[in-house]
Amino acid sequence: MNILILSCGTRNKIIQYFKKEIGNQGLVMATDCSGLAPALYDADKHFIVPRVDEDGYLDVILSICKTNDIKAVLSLIDPELSLLAEYHQDFLDIGVLPIVSGYDAVEMCFDKYAMYEFLIQNGFKTIKSYLDKEMFFKHIKAGNISYPVFVKPVKGSASININKVESKKEVDLLFKRFDDLMIQEFMNGTEYGADVYIDMVSGEPVAIFTKKKIKMRAGETDKSVSTKDTHLFNLIRRFVRKAGLKGILDIDIFKINGEYYISEVNPRFGGGYPHAHECGVDIPKMIIKNIGGKINSDITGQYDEGVYMMKFNEIKIIRK
Repeated sequence: MNILILSCGTRNKIIQYFKKEIGNQGLVMATDCSGLAPALYDADKHFIVPRVDEDGYLDVILSICKTNDIKAVLSLIDPELSLLAEYHQDFLDIGVLPIVSGYDAVEMCFDKYAMYEFLIQNGFKTIKSYLDKEMFFKHIKAGNISYPVFVKPVKGSASININKVESKKEVDLLFKRFDDLMIQEFMNGTEYGADVYIDMVSGEPVAIFTKKKIKMRAGETDKSVSTKDTHLFNLIRRFVRKAGLKGILDIDIFKINGEYYISEVNPRFGGGYPHAHECGVDIPKMIIKNIGGKINSDITGQYDEGVYMMKFNEIKIIRK
């Protein structure tokens, strides 16, 4: 039972967790477009591949899967998730299970305004969002929203090109300089993250771990503390079922005046997943069970509250 982890980058912990869980059942293999991606060297076997946006990339990955008896594949970066979802059947045809949601669900996660519309239409509280800056200015004038606000790409990740702005002049300047932007309300509340796994066999959410974010760094959770709230667990269950999501999810949530607002959804391991894992929420173990065709039991909330995570830097040395 060999597993292939694509675009592993600096996510050494993910590789280590899979290796520990798979044991002598198989190998954990990894790819990246850079030979200096440190997580490559924690894998049992690794491959340097083209960039995900280069011609022939998919054929390279399918070839690796076929020649290395790969049974499941997953990616740690956003652009590749769309590729895995779009060519889902190509992988299934060679006996490989892509650990990813369906294509439409993945695309909705990456389009922040499409996600906003879905949440509003289905009765979930979320952040006020605007594609039309003139409509935003009207709402500012009417007192429906106020500065500061965030201006960000409709599609984007890792907090790239997100700007907190305080005036109409700044909004106009950003919209003039960049295409495909949106405006989002600034949420002055407590930020939470949820690491979620929806069983690939049953389609049911079987793991939900929530944490209060204490400090962020480069768009990832740097320090956090584990929390539990049955109301939040139920909200997440209702959302993932309605959205038709599967596999691994990383969800950002705000709590304001006792109410939860869903902010963003990433259909992959989040940067803060090690917190969940070290608290006993073992998603790699669940994935391995699914690869064998078995359904996981629901372990939502089966962890301790008040457990803190603090990230720190490590190094990897290789000689060539």
